[in-house]
Amino acid sequence: MSFCPSRLVALIASGLAAAGFAAEIPAEIPLWPGSAPGSEKLTITEKITERSTDPAKPDRIYTQIVHPSLTVHRPSNPNGAAVIIAPGGGYQRIVIDKEGPDTSAWLNRLGVTAFVLKYRLPEEGHVNARDVALQDAQRAMRVVRAHAAEWGLDPARVGFLGYSAGGHLAASLEFFSGRQVYPAVDAADRLSARPDFSILGYAFAGEKGPRPASIDGLPPQTQLRWEYRIEATPGVKYPPTFILQADDDPTVNPQDAATIYFALKQNGTSVEMHIFRRGGHGFAIRDAKGPVTRWPDICADWMKEIGVLH
Repeated sequence: MSFCPSRLVALIASGLAAAGFAAEIPAEIPLWPGSAPGSEKLTITEKITERSTDPAKPDRIYTQIVHPSLTVHRPSNPNGAAVIIAPGGGYQRIVIDKEGPDTSAWLNRLGVTAFVLKYRLPEEGHVNARDVALQDAQRAMRVVRAHAAEWGLDPARVGFLGYSAGGHLAASLEFFSGRQVYPAVDAADRLSARPDFSILGYAFAGEKGPRPASIDGLPPQTQLRWEYRIEATPGVKYPPTFILQADDDPTVNPQDAATIYFALKQNGTSVEMHIFRRGGHGFAIRDAKGPVTRWPDICADWMKEIGVLH
């Protein structure tokens, strides 16, 4: 019988969680031991801006992000599964309230430990700007897996959920998890960044049409959309994926959901897609109305079917 270290870690983590021996997870986890790669010389200060005038319905956004991190939401009865959440914001901001806390609360009710990712944005002066969001997503997966046994998590049940630009980031992580986009900084970077499952909410698929001969002179966000256009690599099987989208979305064309769906199906990946007649853009859980409010229950059933929820 061959020895599989990752399987041993998974068994140890599951046993610790079942026995109640999981260590307390810090409320906020820095992704990088020092400065994030390519952000060492930046002097900007992180901003939190409140866009809502209703105290009962906050709508804060992050900008000028230099120190990416994971904010942890731990369930009362954790089952060992974990999901990293990437809120949207068009790669111009991170939407904190609309697409973070309610999604975390839903996952917590399922026994899933939730980590909300604050990732860097391409237009804020970082070196290798088109790569910084994917750098942070890859690093987040590796950090969670590196601490899985300590935190009572199963390193083989770590998923990634993203909305809008965060959905594109989630898809990019699926399709480019093996691409080296930063130099290793510690032992965690020897671990896989491939998510075990992905949930894509109204995700865009990148730029369309023939790729320019060079993208280097284009704005960083446009470079990102070209560099990480969602296209299947022949012969690669991607993680099981759940796709949700509203047909009346004014921001992301539902054809993008179909593009991602067919890119996954091309190589035999297990994928489930739901396109709701109405819902608009940015509904997540907090702002969902009508039939689209059922998507979390449908997604929970899907997670049960693929073995995430035990």
